[in-house]
Amino acid sequence: MSIAIVKQFAEHGDSEAIVFHGHGTTYRQLVAMVGDWLRFLDEHDVPPGAVVALEGTYSPLLCAGLLALIERRVVVVPLSTLPPAKRAEFLEVAEVEIVVSVEENGVRGLQRTGTRARHAYYGQLREARHPGLVLFSSGTTGRSKASVLDFQKVLGRYQAKGRDQRILSFLSIDHIGGINTLLHTLVQGGTVITIANRSPEAVFAAVERHQVEVLPTTPTFLNMVLISGVLDRFDCTSLGLVTYGTEPMPIQTLKRLAAALPRVRFKQTYGLSELGILPTKSRGDDTLWVKLGDAGFEHKIIDDVLWIRSDMAMLGYLNADAPFDDEGFFNTQDVVETDGEWIRILGRRSEIINVGGEKVYPSEVENTILEVPGVAEVTVSGHPSHVMGMVVKATVLLSPESTEDPAAVQRLVRAHCRSKLEPFKIPAVVEVSQNRQHSDRFKKIRGAA
Repeated sequence: MSIAIVKQFAEHGDSEAIVFHGHGTTYRQLVAMVGDWLRFLDEHDVPPGAVVALEGTYSPLLCAGLLALIERRVVVVPLSTLPPAKRAEFLEVAEVEIVVSVEENGVRGLQRTGTRARHAYYGQLREARHPGLVLFSSGTTGRSKASVLDFQKVLGRYQAKGRDQRILSFLSIDHIGGINTLLHTLVQGGTVITIANRSPEAVFAAVERHQVEVLPTTPTFLNMVLISGVLDRFDCTSLGLVTYGTEPMPIQTLKRLAAALPRVRFKQTYGLSELGILPTKSRGDDTLWVKLGDAGFEHKIIDDVLWIRSDMAMLGYLNADAPFDDEGFFNTQDVVETDGEWIRILGRRSEIINVGGEKVYPSEVENTILEVPGVAEVTVSGHPSHVMGMVVKATVLLSPESTEDPAAVQRLVRAHCRSKLEPFKIPAVVEVSQNRQHSDRFKKIRGAA
């Protein structure tokens, strides 16, 4: 399958495959890079089944390296730029044997770590002669988990049955969303637009310059877009579809986006590193109800928690127990409500705040607070209490034009919440802050504080 996918890319010839630093690389050039990478791997005696970390800037050369490593049937561990301690942790957990790096100037490096990978999941992949993929969770609430996937099964999800489009790759190849964007776009003969940084300014400058048609991103980033005002400064007429996932979307944010970009369709996506990206259908541009597709996936709901079975599910975690049941369904820990075939994701069970025995979903409180004039962003989390065990805390970011002082904002937030929410859901602590409230993957950071 992996060889077939590269041959399929060759069929697109001189069409633009990847745009990097404003310059395009054709499919013909990309396939030639894959061949050059395979010679590089031969020269350095990289055998099938080896565990290989791939590091570097998201460039055509890095993408070609990924494809060549798949061809070589190694276990690929794609890594972004990390702090030294986190990088060392990832290399140790993944039992990385070889590190391949790609410098900004195109220089490649290869280093052996002296480690011998012995994990049972790697043994399964070697026995099957399949390439593997190791992806790390963001680890915003603790130690990152390392998922091991059979890359052969991942590739089986991508077939040329859509139309070629120009898609901005918001996430890199160290994330299942970035892998999905790259493979989905290339299989269709489309163009992947990469960017040096993911600020609203940089993203929408790329949308305008490169006529981006599809933008996959996160609710947190889209809220930052609204705050920044970039939609008034750049031409977005090429944009036809914005997809969002990884966390609940505030309904107020979705409505504001729909008003600001009336010709753009908004679609909620759902995926996990452990399971892949599910096909979805949004009920509408102004609603958070979504229907999960069943092509290679099944789902069930137990005690309001979503469980999913996937044809391409991970083999398991390298450093944790995997929450699969006896039928192969994975506990997503996402709490949902249902309306027939439609579901609405309320948030992770671990994020629910228990206030004196009552459940509080952060997204409900955040949606209410975003109705307060002058509030641009809010993150709701639990705050320890000697009396209640936990109370609700809201960390608020004001819009640039707001002139309210913090004390007035606190009063406004509480008053508005009293008019809309039950007493135990009203924030006992309201903090006005200018600090970043999201991870490097533009997902809200929550936790008791």
